[in-house]
Amino acid sequence: MTTPGTSSTTATAPTTAARTADDAAQAEAPHDPHLWLEDVDGDDALAWVRERNAEALERLGGDLQTAIRDEILEVLDSKDKIPGVGEAGGYLYNVWQDEQHERGLWRRTTLDSYRTAEPEWDVLLDLDALSEAEGVGWVWHGASILRPDCRVALVDLSRGGSDADVTREFDLETRTFVEDGFRRPEAKGGVGWIDQDTTWLTTDTGEGSTTTSGYPRQVRRWTRGTPLEEAPVVFEAEVTDLAVSAHHDRSPGFERDVVVRATDFYHQQVFLVGEGDALTRIDVPDSAEVGLHREWLLVELREDWAVGGRTYAGGSLLAARLDPFLAGDRELEVLFAPTPTSSLAASTWTRSHLVLTTLEDVTDRVHVLTPTAAGWHRVEVAPADLGAPTLGTVVLRAVDSIDSEDVWFTVTGFLTPSTFGRATIGPDGVVGEPEHLKAGPAFFDGSTHEVTQHRVTSADGTVIPYFLVRPRAAVGPVPTLLYGYGGFEISLRPSYSGGLGRAWLARGGAYALANIRGGGEYGPRWHQLALRENRHRAYEDFAAVARDLVDRGVTTPDRLGAQGGSNGGLLMGNMVTQYPELFGAIVCQVPLLDMRRYHLLLAGASWAAEYGDPDDPADWAFLQHWSPYHLVEPGRAYPPLLLTTSTRDDRVHPGHARKFAALLREVGADVTSYENIEGGHGGAATNAQAAHMSALAYTFLWQQLGD
Repeated sequence: MTTPGTSSTTATAPTTAARTADDAAQAEAPHDPHLWLEDVDGDDALAWVRERNAEALERLGGDLQTAIRDEILEVLDSKDKIPGVGEAGGYLYNVWQDEQHERGLWRRTTLDSYRTAEPEWDVLLDLDALSEAEGVGWVWHGASILRPDCRVALVDLSRGGSDADVTREFDLETRTFVEDGFRRPEAKGGVGWIDQDTTWLTTDTGEGSTTTSGYPRQVRRWTRGTPLEEAPVVFEAEVTDLAVSAHHDRSPGFERDVVVRATDFYHQQVFLVGEGDALTRIDVPDSAEVGLHREWLLVELREDWAVGGRTYAGGSLLAARLDPFLAGDRELEVLFAPTPTSSLAASTWTRSHLVLTTLEDVTDRVHVLTPTAAGWHRVEVAPADLGAPTLGTVVLRAVDSIDSEDVWFTVTGFLTPSTFGRATIGPDGVVGEPEHLKAGPAFFDGSTHEVTQHRVTSADGTVIPYFLVRPRAAVGPVPTLLYGYGGFEISLRPSYSGGLGRAWLARGGAYALANIRGGGEYGPRWHQLALRENRHRAYEDFAAVARDLVDRGVTTPDRLGAQGGSNGGLLMGNMVTQYPELFGAIVCQVPLLDMRRYHLLLAGASWAAEYGDPDDPADWAFLQHWSPYHLVEPGRAYPPLLLTTSTRDDRVHPGHARKFAALLREVGADVTSYENIEGGHGGAATNAQAAHMSALAYTFLWQQLGD
């Protein structure tokens, strides 16, 4: 009898199929009877997926699922939600999705019109009409407008939501794609403007042009009318690197081109492109992030740096004048230095000011720094002055770092609907009276709950903070959902979610957000404490928060649920296999789970710096202890599990979720799995799909944790 899944995988790009390991690398790998489920579009694998989907819909369908889906879809399609915008050439641009425009409208208006209750929008591109005309389910991936004229743009579109996308030149005056304009076929990569007839190109141009992670390894200068494959290569990285990128800085008087070679997720080399395409490397540590603005060089450190007779701490932000630095001067000024309780969350330049958002025990602080002849002048801005709640989040970004001193700001909190506005920074760095342009509606009654912040001690003695949103009138334990991520230096902060509010909080549930190690809440060190062989610390942290919720009387193990996606899906897999007694239900979304083969699937090789290399025996020695696919034991009791993924996810292979579900089914575990066809790594391509996927998760949680 033929083994299922022996047919070869087909795909539109090399990165959308599982890559086969060589015999030597897999010689010592554990036997995998479910390997056939890695065949993304294979007939046998998809037949298995359809069977699991039917079971999931039968189990999770009904009045509750329908009600939750409709409530969430009403939020996503609401005419009153804030239309996020960016500015170019005097217009504010927005992409809008609702019930009538599932794929979305790319449109623009003026600031004066945006200030009104009903702005007048000029539609540039209707993605639903385009999808119907071309027979492709297009998903918006962004646009780059050529300034200063702002007559044409490079538009990125994804088929079904995958990371791989296409680029097409678009005429903003005729509202049509430019015939014989710049066109990049489907692949991972991108195109960026240099001038009207020249771009930077990074994409798959054939054999040898991509890294082992499936990303571009060549930077090309692409001239209008030249075949893409004939564009000259300006830089080529190693095949084992992560990726390359390039961009053009159009700041008047400071025009320059920059090439970045990323050797892995946390190491890069930055080059300035000079005459004859000569490259000058900016001599900073590979682990540092580099920022350029006019005459300034910013260096954000991940690790300590000893230079110029001083040692600067990892997590610091340093500034120097670029030209003297390139000439060998190492006079650096510290703009931010971390403490055990603080970290740098974000930065953005206006024309003359640098705006920093920092975290102090995961609560926001805002600082405006202005370079002057006497040094950097600093002004602190209270988040409350922008309208932020006490335990809330402020997000700031420059309107235009070249021509404007204005910033956009968004303030939000678990129970506080988001507000979007604009403010001008004066010459002295003082932020003027903020203009609140749009306020999101309250999709649920936030007065029924309260927000608090707590701390718990993890297994090794480290104190872990978390946020808790709890019903004010709760008497005794309530169904509680604990969310976490814990990886890639990503911080989790309070934000408003109408879907979470309606589906979970308004029905009496509590919600907790865990700031575990692996994230960036306390800067690079918080992330590095849970890298590779120390990954187990993130899982110990999450388990500690789960126990604390029970110890505080918020909930009980049988009424405590957990949820996470992607790297957070790996976290959930470890909760299932290592801490099953702590939870009454777990939702695991677009997850990594097979850590023996993750580096062979799609973009997996790019995450070796985070997790380790399973082909290295020394790395596999620790990886195997938190590879959920290899920790499943027959006869062990596991909490009910919902697994969701997407066939079109070309970042984290759907085979992870498929194989884990199949293995758990074999040992008699209570597992439900659902795979959306579209959606890419986000899991959904339209509001209707997103509402459906969320409703499945909340319905599952209420079935398992509710009365």
